Amino acid sequence: MEPTGDAKLDVVTGAFGYTGKYIARRLLAQGRRVKTLTGHPDRPNPFGQDRVEAVPFNFDKPDELRESLRGVSTLYNTYWVRFSHGPVTFERAVQNTKTLIEAASAAGVGRFIHVSITNPSLDSSLPYFSGKAQLEQALAESGLSYAIVRPTVIFGIEDILVNNMAWLLRHFPIFASPGRGDYRLQPIYVEDMARLVVDVAQREENVTLDAVGPDIFTFDEMVRLIAEKVGSKARIVHVSPSVA
Repeated sequence: MEPTGDAKLDVVTGAFGYTGKYIARRLLAQGRRVKTLTGHPDRPNPFGQDRVEAVPFNFDKPDELRESLRGVSTLYNTYWVRFSHGPVTFERAVQNTKTLIEAASAAGVGRFIHVSITNPSLDSSLPYFSGKAQLEQALAESGLSYAIVRPTVIFGIEDILVNNMAWLLRHFPIFASPGRGDYRLQPIYVEDMARLVVDVAQREENVTLDAVGPDIFTFDEMVRLIAEKVGSKARIVHVSPSVA
């Protein structure tokens, strides 16, 4: 369905990336107008600039960021960093997202949908999880209408984690499993994740919910399933999380 001139405008951060791309596709199929905030506005636009306008994040220019969010019905936030490297740190990602939340509030965004992670905790020693908890708290205190969606593992054709695990299992005789490997995961397919995220935007109440699929695995069970599918005979060994 092509968006019309009077269609509502939504913003998806990172619509050229993994999860954001599926969210943007679903919104476009519903006839909504879509804009993306991206760290790479000059990258090839897989949707076409006439369908998805691309503008920079402008975290360092909060006034411009606020103006880019004027008239937005719903903001779908998938922005985060996978790991700290050089100036790209979890601390910086937390501050950037807080800037985004403040800009959305000042611009009058109707609803803020935030992709978090399962089991975030302010007390966590892992900056990934403590940072996500800080952002959930900031969003809850912002005054915005919001939904927080907490996935475990999102899998699909382009996903990083499962594909990297498969590559390691195919190419190395040993696979290092962090810790005891008995912690449980409930992976969700990326299409199902996108549907859940878009559907929760239609609700009026503030809500926090887990995004999980129907199957529950321990980490070791998931590794062994992937190994079976790729024909790997790699030995799974358990090491400390820092070593892994």
